[in-house]
Amino acid sequence: MATFFPKISKELTDFIHRQHIFFVATAPADGRVNLSPKGMDSLRVLDQNRIIWLNLTGSGNETAAHVLENGRMSLMWCAMEGKPLILRAYGTATAIHPGEAGYEELATQLPDWPGARQIFDLRVDQVQTSCGYAVPFMDFREDRTRLVDGAEKKGPEAIRAYQQLKNRVSIDGLDTGLPT
Repeated sequence: MATFFPKISKELTDFIHRQHIFFVATAPADGRVNLSPKGMDSLRVLDQNRIIWLNLTGSGNETAAHVLENGRMSLMWCAMEGKPLILRAYGTATAIHPGEAGYEELATQLPDWPGARQIFDLRVDQVQTSCGYAVPFMDFREDRTRLVDGAEKKGPEAIRAYQQLKNRVSIDGLDTGLPT
């Protein structure tokens, strides 16, 4: 049975930091819902109602477009080992890009991965736990390195050019807020 809480407890924070993958969901007022898996060491719980995560350059930038439009974001974690649990954090997010106010301060809390595109700052207004009894057991082997390796190989200028070409507009034609 689902249980709701107004904040992230210490126990839930510990659970979040043990997970190797999380999922981010956003949606515009009209258009496609976006659900993306995220991994690597890219997320921090700053306090009981605030989570930040570093988004690296990829094929799309849907999350940024949706957050720019309405701010709604949900994050989800599933225990794939140990005691079953699903955890969702609901709230309102902002995207902060390199060079914008607040980026450098938040970036000190996260690894300095090449290809960083923005930091999402989620103000959590509710968390939910549920059983997770149907989530399979899965063993973590290692993080994939292709995204980081590719960004290192391309270098900052090529990454910026790629972002301008591929990440400025969502698949629904929405602005992503990526600076020019």
